[in-house]
Amino acid sequence: MKPTLLVLAAGMGSRYGGLKQMDGLGPNGETIIDYSIHDAVEAGFGKVVYIVREHFKEDMEKHVRKQYGNVKAIDGEPLEFVFVTQELSKIPAGYAVNPERQKPWGTAHAVLMAKDVIHEPFAVINGDDFYGKDSFKILGDWCRAHDGKEGAFCIVGFELENTLSENGSVSRGICFYDDKNILTGIAEHLSIAKEEDGNVYGNNSVSGEEHVKLAAKALCSMNMWGFTPDYFQKSEASFKTFLREHGQELKSEYYIPYAVDCIVKEGKAVCEVLSTPSRWFGVTYKEDRPGVVAKFAELVKKGVYPSPLY
Repeated sequence: MKPTLLVLAAGMGSRYGGLKQMDGLGPNGETIIDYSIHDAVEAGFGKVVYIVREHFKEDMEKHVRKQYGNVKAIDGEPLEFVFVTQELSKIPAGYAVNPERQKPWGTAHAVLMAKDVIHEPFAVINGDDFYGKDSFKILGDWCRAHDGKEGAFCIVGFELENTLSENGSVSRGICFYDDKNILTGIAEHLSIAKEEDGNVYGNNSVSGEEHVKLAAKALCSMNMWGFTPDYFQKSEASFKTFLREHGQELKSEYYIPYAVDCIVKEGKAVCEVLSTPSRWFGVTYKEDRPGVVAKFAELVKKGVYPSPLY
């Protein structure tokens, strides 16, 4: 069984100031998604599903055809690509959209767009985050181990200190889990940064506490998930409840952690917390770009990636 990789690439990158998904950051203009797909193929994934917006779908498809035309999965079969659009109006029948709302419904809504094209265990990632080879290997192994099962979810947790930006504070969801590594909750923390004393601090948006000292090794969510395909049915049921309760709010969003929490609390699934030694990096701010370009150049120099990548 070859798992599927679902890439969340519909975001506009408002803080960054442009479409990060199309920004060439590697030595030969490779995008972050290019590196993610390279790592996913090595980890045994056989299909890639892109969640995009209609207005740049054509550009993404052109890039993919050019970049991955000759790429094959590890079994020698051509790598399969599917494009699905996320739009505000794509909600279950019988639910109305507030006419003043402009943005779609968030990451869990985006994942639901792929319910008709994914029928095997799958991974979810952000298109503008670099996760590292180890992370994809861990997630690919988990997906294969859960083929044919139901109600099995996982999240790949990154050590907090491996996810910080040098150019501003970040928001991170800190994972809480029991002695069997089963997720019990995710607490969103805002304004996280390492300060002059070498410690990491942030504001707990759940408790309201500000300037809380955080464990540098705490595992946090970078939106890297694994799901068995029954997730779609369970998430759609939760989305309908969400729309009934929050559908007319202009800025309400149906996020993956929220969907997972609802499903787990209903006793319909268990979410395992996996840890990775990989160091995350990405382009949260425009000022992050030179550093990311330098990191890819260093990885190529060390032989971690070929150049050109494809």
